[in-house]
Amino acid sequence: MENVYLVRPSLEWKEPYLDFYREWIDSGQDIVPWVVEQDPSDFAAMIQWLEDQERGIGIADDRVPHSTYWLAADDGRVVGAVNIRHALTPWLMDRGGHIGYGIRPSARRQGYATQMLDLSLEKIRELGVQRVLVCCDDWNVGSAKTILNNGGVEDDHFVEEDGNVIRRFWIE
Repeated sequence: MENVYLVRPSLEWKEPYLDFYREWIDSGQDIVPWVVEQDPSDFAAMIQWLEDQERGIGIADDRVPHSTYWLAADDGRVVGAVNIRHALTPWLMDRGGHIGYGIRPSARRQGYATQMLDLSLEKIRELGVQRVLVCCDDWNVGSAKTILNNGGVEDDHFVEEDGNVIRRFWIE
């Protein structure tokens, strides 16, 4: 696996990000984290929106300020995205956690998620959060392994209204 690192969304990453985004859209798979669903057709506006969200500008009443980073590889690709929530709401405490992350379909099962979560833990600690909640669906065995590989300790599950089980892990 090649070297990877987190980058802030910026105009210089436009083409690699659009390639990442198109691959995910074309796959038809659910997009995680939710911020990747933002329409990038006005790329500069999307970047501004992400920056505003981090500063708490224009966030919905049920949301908290959050930071987004892209996982970049030495070959110039964007292979993943992570959304770091600066605090927890009751909803995030049950099913969202502090960190949501996703890897583009063609780069899965190669260790990128484990590296991205490790790098994300460094970022959230810079915000002063020492006890980090990370969640995944019960069926997502790969994500559970990623969390466990980063020191996750499983807590009580949360069952959504539709019966979906959310596994909750704390990382100190």
